[in-house]
Amino acid sequence: MKGIVFDIKRFAIHDGPGIRTTVFLKGCPLRCWWCHNPESQDVKSETDVKQIMLDGIPFEKQEQIGRLMEVEELTAILEKESVFYDESGGGVTFSGGESLLQHAFLLEMLKTLKQRGIHTAVDTSGQAKTALFDAIIPYTDLFLYDLKHMDPEKHRTYTGVDNRLILKNLKHLAAEKANIFIRIPVVPTINDSRQDLSEMIDYLKTLNGSIKEVHLLPYHAFAGNKYVRLKKENKLKNLKSYDRKDIEPIRQQFEAAGFTVKIGG
Repeated sequence: MKGIVFDIKRFAIHDGPGIRTTVFLKGCPLRCWWCHNPESQDVKSETDVKQIMLDGIPFEKQEQIGRLMEVEELTAILEKESVFYDESGGGVTFSGGESLLQHAFLLEMLKTLKQRGIHTAVDTSGQAKTALFDAIIPYTDLFLYDLKHMDPEKHRTYTGVDNRLILKNLKHLAAEKANIFIRIPVVPTINDSRQDLSEMIDYLKTLNGSIKEVHLLPYHAFAGNKYVRLKKENKLKNLKSYDRKDIEPIRQQFEAAGFTVKIGG
C-alpha cells in the first residue's frame, strides 16, 4: 500500500497533544483562500523552484513535492520518534491537504500505528464520505476538525464547497463519541465577525458537550512565496496576518460560552 506524502514534520507541538510527528498527505477537495499549504492541493507530485544564494550568486533549485511511500517505509520513520511520543503523551498526526482523500493508505497507517501503541490524530476538513470516517474511527484517538464558516454560500465562496457534508460528518463523529478538537482558522473579514463566531458557538453547543477543545488558528500570510513559486493564485495576497492579541477577544467569547480554548492549537 502506497501513499503520496509531501512533508513530514518532526517535533510538532501544535497538531495534537504532546510531541508529535505530522505527516502531510497530498490532495485536497477544498481550495481555501487562506490555505498555507497550496502545495498540498493537487494529489499529484509537483515541482517547486526555489531561489538560493551560493557565494553571493543566485541559483534556481528544483524540488519535487510529493513522493510515494509504502506503509512499512513511513512506519519505520515514525517509530524512530516513539521515545518522544511516550515521554510527552504525543504521537502521530495525519494532515494535508485532506488526509481522507488517500483513505486506503490513511486507514492502513492508522491500523499499523494503533497496533504499535502509538497515539493517532487525523486533521480533517470534514469533506469526505461519512463511511470513510466510520472506517477510521476505531483507529483514530483524536480528530482535529476544521470549522471554517457556518454560512453555506460563504463557505462555498471561500473554500469551493458548501458546508453541508462537513457539518453532517461533525455531528456524526460527535454521536459516535469520537474525541474531537475543533480548529477554526480565524481570517480577517471572512469569518471573524462577532456574528460569524456566535453562529459557530451556537452550533458547537448543539453537539452536547462532545467538543473537548477549540483551537483558534490566526491567519498568517507566510505562504505568499509558495503561491508565487507554484504559480498559484493567492486571493488574499494583500491581507495582513492576524496578531495574537487580535485573537484574545475571540478566545474570551468562546471561553464565555464554556469551551476550553487554545490559540494556535
